Parts: sequence; structure tokens; C-alpha cells
Amino acid sequence: MVELDIPTAELPGGAAFTKTGKGDWRVLPGSGKKVGSGRLYTYTVEVENGIDPAEYGGDATFAGLVDRTLSDPRGWTGLGEVAFQRVASDPDFKVSLTSPDTTHRPDMCGFTIKYESSCVIHDRVVLNLARWARGAVAFEGDQLAYRQYVINHEVGHVFDLRHVGCGKSGELAPVMMQQTFGVANDYVHQLNQLTGGGGVPKDGKVCRVNAWPNPQAQPGQ
Repeated sequence: MVELDIPTAELPGGAAFTKTGKGDWRVLPGSGKKVGSGRLYTYTVEVENGIDPAEYGGDATFAGLVDRTLSDPRGWTGLGEVAFQRVASDPDFKVSLTSPDTTHRPDMCGFTIKYESSCVIHDRVVLNLARWARGAVAFEGDQLAYRQYVINHEVGHVFDLRHVGCGKSGELAPVMMQQTFGVANDYVHQLNQLTGGGGVPKDGKVCRVNAWPNPQAQPGQ
């Protein structure tokens, strides 16, 4: 484990969460209509077995937020290049709420650095329950915005998009910036240098948090 001192990357205090799940996932029932145009990506919504539903508001609440986020015009579909459809089986990718200990497994996200994070492994979008429950320092307690961000950010990796930095101080951060760790390029640069996660420059730029790939669009209903 690499030791760093990045205050904005620390897990905030707050709600309790299951540290260790059972290491497998159950698909939540449900499917939906195609949303958007362009290449179609199908997905399922999953929760690791052993997680207390009270920690994430229950299956319907979790799945509903994933569906609304992916169908929102501020999201990836609003760019006109991709479409999403929730299916019951055989998806292109799986959105999986996952306990921290499972997330840390070498075959999942790993735990090279001490800060909780999410990731994409093969066809699985691994959403770390620790972050789902607590969020990120930069989001200042706005759990909804953070959850929308982490869904959009990790699904961006499904399209093979890489991490980027803040383009101009004071502007909205790109959704592919590692906002879980902060919105200052100098902090993200430290992480990238030690983990090989990208080429964000140490240039002093600091952005504002942003959950969306297409933030100028009107919110979805």
C-alpha cells in the first residue's frame, strides 16, 4: 500500500456500512426501455450479497437512482453517442454495489493506495459501498450529487475513457476527473505519479465538483 497524505481523498465520517460482504452479487429484478441514440449498451443493476439494504435505501431506491442517472440528458445519453437499456440478464456491463473488502480484492479494484475508490473490472462497474454511504470530501455532504458522479464516472470507463484533470480553475470539473479524491490537479497528480493512473499535471488548477458529462442540459424528470 502506498502511503499518501491527501486530505480531500479521505473518506468522510457519516453513515455506517457493511465492510465485508459475501463476495458475490444478486441481480435486482427489472428492465426498461432504450434511452438515447447511438451505440446501445445494456446493463443490469446488482448488489453484493451480505450488504444490509438499510445502508443503501433498499433495492428499488438503488436501482432507481442508477436508472435515472443513466437516462438523464445531463448524462452520457445527452451527448448523442450512446444509448442505455436495463435488462434482466446478459448485459454489456453490470452496475454492482460492492462492500469495501470485496472492492479491495486483487481481482477487483485492489487497494494500492489507502483511499476508498470504485472502478471498472471487465464488464463490472464496482461501486464501493464505503463511498456510496459516505461520499467524498469535495462534494461537501451532497450524497446525491456524489452518487450520480460516481455512476457517470465509472460508466465512462466502460467506454474506455481515461482520467483527465481540471481544465481551468473555477470551472466545473470534467466527469472523468477523479473527483472522489479531490478537484485540485495537484492532489490528483500525486496519486497518478504513484499509481500510474494518468497524466494530470501539477499546475495548481482547482475545479468545482460536477456529476455530469453533459451538465449544460436540462435535468431529467
